[in-house]
Formats: sequence, structure tokens, C-alpha cells
Amino acid sequence: MTIKDTPEEWEIRATDTPFVGNKTSVRTDDVVMPDGTVVRRDYQVHPGSVAVLALDDADHVLVLRQYRHPVRQKLWEIPAGLLDVPGENPLHAAQRELYEEAHVKAEDWRVLTDVYTTPGGCDEAVRIFLARGLSAVEGERFEVEDEEADMELARVPADELVRGVLAGELHNNCLVVGVLSLVAARAGDGLDALRPAEAPWPARPFAS
Repeated sequence: MTIKDTPEEWEIRATDTPFVGNKTSVRTDDVVMPDGTVVRRDYQVHPGSVAVLALDDADHVLVLRQYRHPVRQKLWEIPAGLLDVPGENPLHAAQRELYEEAHVKAEDWRVLTDVYTTPGGCDEAVRIFLARGLSAVEGERFEVEDEEADMELARVPADELVRGVLAGELHNNCLVVGVLSLVAARAGDGLDALRPAEAPWPARPFAS
């Protein structure tokens, strides 16, 4: 048996959107189960996101500390952002987020991993990139607001982030998946064997 996720869609008898927010919405579907029963499923509809594990020449990862109201915590995270434009190229979005949040650019981009953050209750798909060859961006910094106005920036050794993840001290999904994927890639075929930055992403098809 091949261990690989596969696309499949069960019959939907009815659907409704009881809530529409600024960036996301909530959908209710009546889904036919394998035994013929119909079950109601509520889930958040999300445009998708990108995240960037930016690794410098000293093996430090660029991280941000930001307040997240739903969990009432300040979390250490890697740069990330929404795919605001339907069909937007995720690489371009990731490059924009790295510039806006950290005022940094990168020469080498690869796909580190693709994940569904909460597939039982949200259709958000995230592509996490590995960015290397970092350098500062010239010019004015991007103007931040709201939670981002209180954001802290740091560069932390990758090994220290792994320790924090396994110790239960770091909880952000993209940071956890990103740093552990980095370790796994190094232990496997190496970082240069990762997928190219414009590799297909069936969860969120895009134009090149």
C-alpha cells in the first residue's frame, strides 16, 4: 500500500454559509456518509497561507514574536501570511511576507513542506518554504499595524528551536513543522534535494 494522501469528495446534499468574515468564512455542508446517512459538518473556509523558514549562514532561523488573540499568547513564529489574491503564486507571496515582516530577501528558495493546519475543521493549506542566502533589503520598511506593531524579531539557532519544540515551549504550527522538517531533510537527502520553489501545489493551484 502506498502511503500518500489522495483527493476524494463525498456527496454534499446541501450547503450554507452562515458567517462571512473579512478574510475567512464558515460553511455548513450536509455530507453523505458511506452508510448513506447524512451528517452536518461546519468548517472554516480559508484562502490558504505561506510561511518562510529563513535560514542564515550561521544556521540561525529568523523568527518573530507576535500576540495571537485566540490562544491568548505571544507566540514565536516564522514569517507567514495569507494568500490574499485567488490563484496567487505562493512563492511571490512568501517573498513579499519575508520582505514585509523581516525586511529581508533570499537568493535560494525551495519548498520545505505542505500542510493542512486543521483538516478536521478548516480547509487552510500552508506551503512552508526554505529560504537561504539572506540579505537585508534596502529602502523604507513596510508600515505595520495592529498586532504586528508590537512584533519582535530575532535570529535563533535552529537547534535551539528544535529543543524548544520538543520541550513544549514553542507551539506555532508553521514553526514546529518547519524546523522539524528542516531536521528531517538534513538527515535524509539534504536541503538541495528539496522540491523546487515553484513545485505544483494541488491544494492551492496557482499561476507561474
